[in-house]
Amino acid sequence: MDPATFPLHIAMYPWFAMGHLTPFLHLANKLAKRGHKISFIIPTKTQPKLHHLNLHPSLITFVPVTVPHVYGLPNDAETTSDVPSSLFPLLATAMDLTKNDIKLILLQLKPHIVFFDFSTYWIPSLTSKYGIKSFQYWIISPATIAYMASPLREREVDMKKPPSGFPDSFIKLHPHEVRFFDAARRLEFGNGVLLYDRISTGARLSDAIGFKGCKEIEGSYVDYLETQLGKTVLLSGPLIPEPCASTLDEKWAKWLDKFKRGSVIYCAFGSENTLQKNQFEELLLGLELTRTPFLAALKPPKEFDSIEEALPKGFKERVKERGIVYGGWVQQQLILAHPSVGCFITHCGGASLTEALVSQCQLVLLPRLGSDFIINARNMAGKLKVGVEVEKGEEDGLFTKESVCEAVRIVMDDESEIGKEVRANHTKVRNLLLGNNFESSCVDNFCHNLLNLL
Repeated sequence: MDPATFPLHIAMYPWFAMGHLTPFLHLANKLAKRGHKISFIIPTKTQPKLHHLNLHPSLITFVPVTVPHVYGLPNDAETTSDVPSSLFPLLATAMDLTKNDIKLILLQLKPHIVFFDFSTYWIPSLTSKYGIKSFQYWIISPATIAYMASPLREREVDMKKPPSGFPDSFIKLHPHEVRFFDAARRLEFGNGVLLYDRISTGARLSDAIGFKGCKEIEGSYVDYLETQLGKTVLLSGPLIPEPCASTLDEKWAKWLDKFKRGSVIYCAFGSENTLQKNQFEELLLGLELTRTPFLAALKPPKEFDSIEEALPKGFKERVKERGIVYGGWVQQQLILAHPSVGCFITHCGGASLTEALVSQCQLVLLPRLGSDFIINARNMAGKLKVGVEVEKGEEDGLFTKESVCEAVRIVMDDESEIGKEVRANHTKVRNLLLGNNFESSCVDNFCHNLLNLL
């Protein structure tokens, strides 16, 4: 079947987090551009937050679903941005309670295939009854799933070592990271279901699984997972954001324009990540130590209501006009594209790394404990060698102002041998991703493979 003459009808049901909803919608846009119809299932009041990202409203339809109230969740909570991380399992329970609504939606829509996230492991049990294909789509990296949740992990539980046959010697975990992943395997994530079981059950029962990425970077992990799972594993392409139609807000453009090319550090940890108070201070003091202009887009630590309250004593006066710490949303894609910005300190979320890799900024990797941040950082610093990871304590996982400053110095120093190497490698990866028709061919191949599943 030819995708050009046989348009698919795809239903998508992402995890209730903006960091999942947004990449799913980016993929929907790539598919709709090729004539495929998308029914995007989304919490009712969250729809307006994503309308501006729907580039093909004639083909991408938002299908509202009411989030059932679960005892312990605040009234009107719909996504992870509405609650602290300790309540995320209750959101998973709420998603489980939408099962009957989703069944009715699927019976009405009759899509060819349903893309589901890690959370809704029960989707394949619905789709198989009605002749609909199920496709577990991951926004996190195949390296992370291969390391953490391949079938061999059920027997080889020592997280210090990769599972047998794992294709990468660069990914090694520190003791504090091993403890984190061990705890994550035992975490109950809603409705009495372990997080690990949500992941593995969905992968086992789905007709195929897929990831954001390309074979040139993720191919070895995909081959490993296909062998482990005994099923097709597809890559959708890197999902490079479409060029922004808007322009950078005047206040940021005016401030950045004051500095010379490539001299400003941009630091951001995503819309839902917070640092502990001591690490928040060390990060800011590290930026101060660089004696370089910086813009940090951060959420305040949980103990504080605002960024202003959380700043180290005397910090604002010392950095004056060369440093800004901002607690609100910023236009990250446009900031990374500004010629004055030369370095990006990132928490290593998948979407941020994609934006970073297609920018000309140098990468400082400061992964958070969680999701695929750690594995991403090892991949970027070890296998691809496109950035430098901030040194942390082996046991406690804490970084210092000096380690932040040192990582920035390395990537921004024109004479540093490591800096030269990561800049050259970053340029190669950037040229690959932005190469003529590269992503387009990835998405076309993805569509052909989806059709082969039918």
